[in-house]
Amino acid sequence: MLKTLFGSKDKEFVLQYLLSKKEGYASKIARFYDLNPSQIGKQLDVLEEGSVVVGIQVGRSRLYTFNPRYYFLPELKALLQKALEAYPDDLKDKLSFNRTTPRRKNKPYELKDSENAAEL
Repeated sequence: MLKTLFGSKDKEFVLQYLLSKKEGYASKIARFYDLNPSQIGKQLDVLEEGSVVVGIQVGRSRLYTFNPRYYFLPELKALLQKALEAYPDDLKDKLSFNRTTPRRKNKPYELKDSENAAEL
């Protein structure tokens, strides 16, 4: 959707992921979109060089978040949020789902109905 503005669909994916999940590793973002981690790493490098995101070394990996000092951050987030409204529903749901606790062992993955979705 914003490929023309950002120059790359991968860059848009990275920014949308960070908007919804607040932080992420290159490999985790790549798995989320089923892309090559090197593609995502290159986009994160460009964004970090432009001070849009900041990376923090955690062990051998680098954790990325939005740079709170980036001058246009509120406008960028508003633009990304507006673009999110035009995404397919399945991608919107996937981006908005944030698991905070580990999954119970042997718990089935399918949902019976929409009421059980809140219990998951």
